[in-house]
Amino acid sequence: MALVFVDTNVLLYEIDPTEGTKQEQAKAWIDSLWATATGRLGYQVLSEFAWNAARIAPQTSGDAVRAKMRRYQVWQPVAVDGGVFEGAWAIQDRYGISWWDALIVAAAEVAGCEYLLTEDLQDGQQFGTLRVVDPFVHEPGAVLG
Repeated sequence: MALVFVDTNVLLYEIDPTEGTKQEQAKAWIDSLWATATGRLGYQVLSEFAWNAARIAPQTSGDAVRAKMRRYQVWQPVAVDGGVFEGAWAIQDRYGISWWDALIVAAAEVAGCEYLLTEDLQDGQQFGTLRVVDPFVHEPGAVLG
């Protein structure tokens, strides 16, 4: 099966009780990625998740956030290193996207992913062999098969 790189916003929607429909959709995606063992992410994503989780969902304890971060280690997080920087600069120059988005795209490429799950980039946009999927437009079964 194709690997799916998950952006921070999807993880945050999963724990945000104020986001009703988006929370349900994020949970459906994350559950599907666990069931198919196709989820991937980066340490940048985990760091952003840790930083924002308390603000997004104050009822979520620090221990619960750490437990989620430890669990996501199974998704083989990509470290931001010199190679990811070089890839991100090339992506930023070629596609004219923000630095932070270019870092996510570069990390997804390093992880060998076919899909990037995010609402921050245009649904269907291609970066080489990587395709952007908006998790709030597409259901997991339509993408994962």
